[in-house]
Amino acid sequence: MNFQTTLVPALLCYNANHLKPRSSEKTFRFQTTFKHTFSIMMNTPPAPEKIPAEIPQDQTVPRSNTDNAPRSAIHQTLYSTDTFAQHDYLAGKKLPDIVRPQAGQTNWLHFVGINNAALLKHTLEPYGIHELVIEDILSRKQRPKIEDYGNYLFIAAQVYHYTAAGKLNSDQVYLIIGKDFVLSFQQKPLGLFSQLRRQMSENLRGILGKNTAFLAYCLLDRIVDDYFIVLEEYNNRVEAIDKSLFKNENSDILGKIHRLKRDAVRLRRTLLPLRDVFYQLAVRGDFAIFKGESTVYLRDVYDHNMQLLESLDASRDMVLSMMDIYLSFQSNRMNQQMRVLTVITIIFMPLTVITGIYGMNFDNMPELHWHYGYFMVLGLMLCIIVGLLIFFSRRKWL
Repeated sequence: MNFQTTLVPALLCYNANHLKPRSSEKTFRFQTTFKHTFSIMMNTPPAPEKIPAEIPQDQTVPRSNTDNAPRSAIHQTLYSTDTFAQHDYLAGKKLPDIVRPQAGQTNWLHFVGINNAALLKHTLEPYGIHELVIEDILSRKQRPKIEDYGNYLFIAAQVYHYTAAGKLNSDQVYLIIGKDFVLSFQQKPLGLFSQLRRQMSENLRGILGKNTAFLAYCLLDRIVDDYFIVLEEYNNRVEAIDKSLFKNENSDILGKIHRLKRDAVRLRRTLLPLRDVFYQLAVRGDFAIFKGESTVYLRDVYDHNMQLLESLDASRDMVLSMMDIYLSFQSNRMNQQMRVLTVITIIFMPLTVITGIYGMNFDNMPELHWHYGYFMVLGLMLCIIVGLLIFFSRRKWL
């Protein structure tokens, strides 16, 4: 049967309860809805199964405790050679049974801001995820690493972004890669994989029929690409400081250089272990999930990671040299100021001596009674000033 001639139009599924007007952002309540669920199929499959109702009936996708906390969400993408569907479960209401993939379907669940241990345990239990993995996912700081649990791989990574105030913030990202499922976790709703989900829905030919190794490659490639964005912003800040290095109006330039140096250390501290992860995946080929064609794609990600490290090292060297140049420039400027003060002091020293001598209270000072004595002293002082200025000019001190 020809796949192209049997495409069934996309099906949009709505819940009648979701036709109500949405409230304001602050009072936003989760609409447990399939935002856009569409299926493209050669033959209409039976209704998808649900994961057994092991989640308590009152269990909800947790809502943020504060306005600044990340909004929780669970996004699901299901696809096979001839089917594709996406479901979104956002914060605020009871969590329905998550759709279980049919035979031959790849299941991608993306968790954002989920810090509820009970919810994670219930949601991940059908996949046989070890409790130590769940413990790592709930932790805020994990060094990039890869662990093999037999039926799946666990990868921990970090991503960064610059805030409007110029602060470099980090976020944890975790991947669990199995034979027919990929689970991804992110603490903050930075939209790291939002573009990937949109591209998958817009370009079905690029994803239909691909295995979990290819999906994992897409996620890892997106993580590395995000570093290029951060590094570009970092380099822009380096160039901006380099241009204002010798301008006197920027008094906090040394603090900015120090922050750039610290940011480079943080980025390098993450990229180095991430390089080891990609080396194990692409070069050594230690894991059965990533075999054959998938290693070709992963080698590309590994090369990109190496490019990031090389570019970061070059930028870090530039920052270190800028700090040395700036300190040398400041020392030079201080020396020039001290030279000017020294010249002024040397000029006024003999003048002070002369005025000090004639300011003494002695009765027998013949010069005090000279008719032109005052003018002679002023002339002498003027000659001393001119002579010293000529001397300093010839020595190039002025």
